[in-house]
Amino acid sequence: MLQPETAGKRLEMLREILPNLRQVGILGNVTNAGAAAELKVVQEAAHKLNLDTITLEIRRGEDIPAAIASLGGGAEALYVCVDPVVNSNRVRINALALKALLPVMHSFRDNVEAGGLISYGPDILVMYRRAADLVDKILRGTKPGDIPVEQPTKFELVINLKTAKALGLTIPPTLLARTDEVIE
Repeated sequence: MLQPETAGKRLEMLREILPNLRQVGILGNVTNAGAAAELKVVQEAAHKLNLDTITLEIRRGEDIPAAIASLGGGAEALYVCVDPVVNSNRVRINALALKALLPVMHSFRDNVEAGGLISYGPDILVMYRRAADLVDKILRGTKPGDIPVEQPTKFELVINLKTAKALGLTIPPTLLARTDEVIE
């Protein structure tokens, strides 16, 4: 799903919204291999952008409030790594971040619909439809090993202006012009 590969792009978008961004918190479930890999890539991408990071390692939903509270004003934004624990707690994460006045970067639109500020990532519905096509091929006799691996081709940028307003942020017009959907 190219989550680690697009981490740098997400951080660049956060910097567009927050030009003076210097420190970002990174929330990730370290027991999930994919999220742990993304966390590492985000740290590397942040370093290349001269951003300091605060790593918030979680293992279960109950760890989230303490993790976000531990930032204590030390970060100016929060990057959330993809994970089922995070996804099932997206409303809680966004509410806690909003209370702490932290803009949150996510990978998928449903997290922005749940109150996050911004997301950039593959269009999940397109990926599900493509997966259904591949299953159809297999059911019709194609060997799975004969089907080439595919990467996402459609990415979407979603911004929640209601959250931006609550945070006192103005989204740059250049970023809004690239946005696939604006939630108001």
